[in-house]
This record gives sequence, structure tokens and C-alpha cells, in this order.
Amino acid sequence: MIRSELVLKIAEAHPDLQPNEVELIVSTFFDEISKRLAADGRVELRGFGAFSTRARDARTGRNPRTGEVVAVDAKRVPYFKPGKEMRARLNV
Repeated sequence: MIRSELVLKIAEAHPDLQPNEVELIVSTFFDEISKRLAADGRVELRGFGAFSTRARDARTGRNPRTGEVVAVDAKRVPYFKPGKEMRARLNV
């Protein structure tokens, strides 16, 4: 599912909301998750899962096109851990 499909589903489920209101809700939801993760925080949605970040150490890598060795800087990457109920739904 892509973002526009999500907005459409929410708009169909709630006909009392205008499409631009639904878009604002979805944008706010994703923006707040992103802001929290950028501040090295954690976002937990009960029954769904938890978003957090993980640290990756600096390392040497290879350019797949040329085979040249390149330095890859340390960075933080997003991580999602599904909740217990989500895992149960997937394995029905």
C-alpha cells in the first residue's frame, strides 16, 4: 500500500472528513514519527509495533560498479519491531 492508497482508505472509512483533512492527518502522523526518530526517540503503537533507530558503525565497503574500496560513515538507521499481535495476525 502506498501513501495515496492509505489516504483513500481512510477517506472511504470516514466520509465525514474532507480529503484534504485526511491528507493532513496522514502527513502529521508520519511527520511526528520521523521527528521522534530523528531526536533518537522511540514510537510505540500498541498492537502494531515499535519504531526506533539503531547505530551502524563505520566500515569499509565496495562500489559495486567499479569494485573500488570506499569508506562508509557511521550512521543511524530506522528499525521496526512488530508487536505480538501483529506477528500473530501474520501467522494465522
